[in-house]
Amino acid sequence: MQLQETFKQVKRASKLLALLSDEQRNEILLAVADAIVNQQERILKANAEDLAKMSKDNPLYDRLQLTESRLEGIASDMRNVAILPSPLGHITKQKTLPNGLRLCRVSVPFGVIGMIYEARPNVTFDVFSLCFKSGNACVLKGGKDADSSNREEVALIHEVLEQYGVDKDVVALLPATHEATGEMLNAVGYVDLCIPRGGRKLIDFVRDTARIPVIETGAGVVNTYFDKDGDLEMGRAIINNAKTRRVSVCNALDCLLIHQDRLNDLDSLVSPMAEKHVIIYADIQAYTAIDGKYPYLEHATADSFGTEFMDYKLAIKTVSSLDEALTHIDENGSGHSEAIVTMNEQTARKFQAHVDAACVYWNAPTSFTDGAQFGLGAEIGISTQKLGPRGPMALEEICTYKWLIEGEGQTRA
Repeated sequence: MQLQETFKQVKRASKLLALLSDEQRNEILLAVADAIVNQQERILKANAEDLAKMSKDNPLYDRLQLTESRLEGIASDMRNVAILPSPLGHITKQKTLPNGLRLCRVSVPFGVIGMIYEARPNVTFDVFSLCFKSGNACVLKGGKDADSSNREEVALIHEVLEQYGVDKDVVALLPATHEATGEMLNAVGYVDLCIPRGGRKLIDFVRDTARIPVIETGAGVVNTYFDKDGDLEMGRAIINNAKTRRVSVCNALDCLLIHQDRLNDLDSLVSPMAEKHVIIYADIQAYTAIDGKYPYLEHATADSFGTEFMDYKLAIKTVSSLDEALTHIDENGSGHSEAIVTMNEQTARKFQAHVDAACVYWNAPTSFTDGAQFGLGAEIGISTQKLGPRGPMALEEICTYKWLIEGEGQTRA
């Protein structure tokens, strides 16, 4: 393994990181946040190099792009992480056995967290802040599309760490190669947990290849059901926000399910999206309802449903009942985020009880599925699995625990 020495260094640094106080970690996070703002020109210059290699028509361009306001937002999120309570040292269970042994279960860092992600340079700072705050070292493996941005960001973090006398190996950036991904996934004994953040292809590859523990995140095939009792103006705003706020992120809307009794309102529901040139792939009933009324209309195919578009594209399917909508979500959703728009509480409660997803919304857009929006400071990813963390993963979700046992010489019979 060509990168084995890197993994060894990060593992060694993780032991030292665990000894820092929460106050020390917070001070360093605030210093990195200040550096992001004060030295944004160097980051934006590196980001411009990455952007120059990607077509502006690529839906990933927006996800790759950093701006002054986005960097200020990233710095703000890091400051928010710094002021959050430490997730470490929490006693989650405590008892004394009949034999006098005192048991205490306490939260601790995983150790080394490996992160694999694509054209998302903001993830570099988000992952560092959450890992550092929770006492975890991190090994980052970004995509080649964002390599210049990621390297400049990690260089800035290293500079701040060295100013505070902290081993810079608590965060390492691997080469942006497939070989580096493979080595991380086989770094048994060095990387304690791997979190892939990207599309279905990346996540499937990591899950099928890894010899280290993996938490699946990211892939989102997101549906919103507009019920027969849905409020029209509310639905317009929710659907437009869920689809067009940022199309390249995992919480963006992919399929609108509409009750057949509300097809006459479909034109009004989707009209705001025409301003963003959203292409609609509609089934026969929906197509007929808005043919000649919506300018970017195409017939849906079987592939239109169950697809994560990450683009200005939306599928529409007509359903005759709540149960049909639920069946569609069961068969096509990815367990990420689903929503219903209705003024009928009984319908909404049935939807929330039935839908098997990490986040289930009633009269709100799926665009809120985000660690910062949930008050978690930032996020390391959105877990779509059931074992372990589920939904936005932040500080508590990247900690584990250990048992501390105290006795007075007891022995077991």
